[in-house]
Amino acid sequence: MSEAPEVRPPAVTPARVVIALCLVAPFVAMLWVGSYAKVDPTFIGIPFFYWYQMLWVLISTALTMTAYKLWQRDQRARHGGTK
Repeated sequence: MSEAPEVRPPAVTPARVVIALCLVAPFVAMLWVGSYAKVDPTFIGIPFFYWYQMLWVLISTALTMTAYKLWQRDQRARHGGTK
């Protein structure tokens, strides 16, 4: 009795690489303090240091949502669209 081994999709796919980049980008941006530890340019009177961080709150939300949607699509594709 010979059974063919189950063929599974590769663990590292382009979608998963994009997911990882979406989740890592905010950490890199916030941990690289030297890139935003300054006052100028100001935005409506708010120093760069503060508005840059607040901008990353919005960017992080969008990137996390994108990663989640890509993960859902990846899981549906791996499990044959049963979810």
